[in-house]
Amino acid sequence: MFAASIASRGRGAWALPIALIAGLVALVAAGSARADAASDRWVQSFWPRAEAAGISWATYSAALGNFEPDPGVIPRATNQPEFVRPIWDYLDGAVSAERIANGIAKLPQYGQLLADIEARYGVNRYVVLAIWGLESAYGAILANQNVVKPVIRSLATLAYQGGSRQNYGETQLIAALKILQRGDVTLANMTGSWAGAMGHTQFIPTTFEAYAVDWDGDGRRNVWSSIPDALASTASYLNRMGWEPGKTWGYEVRLPDGFDYRLSESGDTRTLAQWSAMGITRASGSAFPRPTDTATLWVPAGAHGPSFLLLDNFRVIKRYNNANSYALAIGHLADRLQGFGTFRQEWPRNERPLTESERRELQQLLARLGLYGGAIDAVVGTGTRTAIMTYQRQAGLTADGYPSDLLLQSLRNR
Repeated sequence: MFAASIASRGRGAWALPIALIAGLVALVAAGSARADAASDRWVQSFWPRAEAAGISWATYSAALGNFEPDPGVIPRATNQPEFVRPIWDYLDGAVSAERIANGIAKLPQYGQLLADIEARYGVNRYVVLAIWGLESAYGAILANQNVVKPVIRSLATLAYQGGSRQNYGETQLIAALKILQRGDVTLANMTGSWAGAMGHTQFIPTTFEAYAVDWDGDGRRNVWSSIPDALASTASYLNRMGWEPGKTWGYEVRLPDGFDYRLSESGDTRTLAQWSAMGITRASGSAFPRPTDTATLWVPAGAHGPSFLLLDNFRVIKRYNNANSYALAIGHLADRLQGFGTFRQEWPRNERPLTESERRELQQLLARLGLYGGAIDAVVGTGTRTAIMTYQRQAGLTADGYPSDLLLQSLRNR
């Protein structure tokens, strides 16, 4: 094809000598051969590990016999964007009006199933529905061929390429081969994300292996085409992670004037009654239904955004995706699907999140003032926020620890 494409240009100004054409073809063929040989060697070298894990040669050769790395996987695995997406932008997409409406539209068909699953596992049905909505748009994303990839190839690519995700790729690949060998799904239907997350509620293979269930009783744990299996597997997982039945994920709250924001960085757990004694109230104005429940305080956008008291179920949601923004999206979407309203306090949408280079500069400026002694790594953790609060108090600003553009400008002007 390559030679024919060049030769078709004719013998005019674009014509190339036959020798040059032959040389280019040879280079392309040699590069392809080297790539094929390298991937073949990797497949051969990985076989002993798969065999030791109980994988048969028939399963292994069927899954990896024609392995070629997926060139679209590695850029996704290594992409580290310079700009951070504000939490309110993330929530706008995750808890959009369309996602809420589509979730509510699923209730007539799946409401009884969700109720039965809740009765079995104790996990709030709207949380399970919210995870389905956020992970795969209630299954719609599974039909998008630009997103859905063969799981075996994706995981083998991560393992083959090495780097920081090699161990993850190898571990998940072994689990995926076990799932394939057991017969839960065929090779053609074993699809997922570039990182190997699978089915309606996006289980990675090791999590699937440990927690997926066969709700519909057909002998297969099928999170790809059996919605009952997918939703029940999600509830099974959350149940095993410690979900507390009958309790929510958390509450939006209002903080009193002059509140000490260091309490939001301490990670201290107190009862809702104890937080109430400090002047913290629910944003809705209602009383906390169970004052003895324990919670931690989270102020994700500083004094000008919403604040939350997070219960243990918030931590359980994070076992699905270890990000506060994700858990908040799931909790809030579940509330919206149940008929509750949006947050009472507006997000500070006029605030621009700092870039990675600006976060490094922020840490450097705080270090020069003797307020910060940690790593200059652009990670705004507890140490950085504590230093910010110290500076804010010295500068007569609200000491909320939020790394805003205005704060950076103030530090630059010192």
